[in-house]
Amino acid sequence: MTSQDKGRIDAICLSARKGERKTPVEQARLVAQQGFEGDAHAGDWHRQVSLLAAGDVDDMKAKGLPDLKAGDFAENLVVSGIDLYPLGLGSRLRIGNGVELSVSQLGKTCHAHCAIYHQTGDCIMPRLGVFARVLTGGEIKEGDAVEIMECVPRDTLQVVVLTISDRCSRGEAEDTAGPAVARRLEAGLGAHLYQLEVIPDEQEQIAARMKHYADGHSIDLVVAVGGTGFSPRDVTPEAVRSVVDRLTPGLDEAMRTASMTKTPRAMLSRSASGICQQTLIMSTPGSERAASESIDAVMPALGHGIKKMKGDPSDCGR
Repeated sequence: MTSQDKGRIDAICLSARKGERKTPVEQARLVAQQGFEGDAHAGDWHRQVSLLAAGDVDDMKAKGLPDLKAGDFAENLVVSGIDLYPLGLGSRLRIGNGVELSVSQLGKTCHAHCAIYHQTGDCIMPRLGVFARVLTGGEIKEGDAVEIMECVPRDTLQVVVLTISDRCSRGEAEDTAGPAVARRLEAGLGAHLYQLEVIPDEQEQIAARMKHYADGHSIDLVVAVGGTGFSPRDVTPEAVRSVVDRLTPGLDEAMRTASMTKTPRAMLSRSASGICQQTLIMSTPGSERAASESIDAVMPALGHGIKKMKGDPSDCGR
């Protein structure tokens, strides 16, 4: 552990209602998988705790807000002594004697400018805020130590794998295809698996999970494994098309072409893919072999495509 991995809690802030500035308190209790006891942002979701670096708050004070107080950006924790910016999704922080947080989102979409933005022309929470889930709860207080237990670099490609299967979701069959896809992406692209979920063949539910991860969640790639065939319950392509803004048909063509060298039945795959905001969403067949073959087929271009999606100006022909 280096000195840059250690810091301290400068302020703890809570509020009873969303959309308002938070009030500093000397100590508070964090509940596992919920957030701060008594805070409006607590709940079973991914933005349970919000953090800001003390240096970023000081920069805003220098812009003409000398009376700025902890909690004015609706942040839960102000942390000094460590740099939050390098932390990517899956990074872990320890506070005090055992409270543990896992980074779950970087920044957020600002749908309506706050009063501070109108005063200064800037608000740091959408750009510099770090959000986390509570892995281990407990009491914390001002001055408690903060340690970086694991740093997943911010530029690591972040992946979610959704296994689409009625039988697996009911526990009647083991999901082997989803983990196989995750292993290939980790090995081939150095990706970090943020989440592996198993959900039934329900179009609205599939689309809702895709939207969830594409909406400011900092996820680069969502792969839906299964539900791409001719069966009446195979609705994954319809879910993909209902969510994406731009289709990426070359990926689907490459996956089907590669699988066609193994079996003519590969032409029955209706896999669809596309881009939703800054998240690439793909679908593959549901068998472990076909899903793995599909990922292998697009792997050589997948990393470059995601970089282009994020705004990389390099030449695709090089």
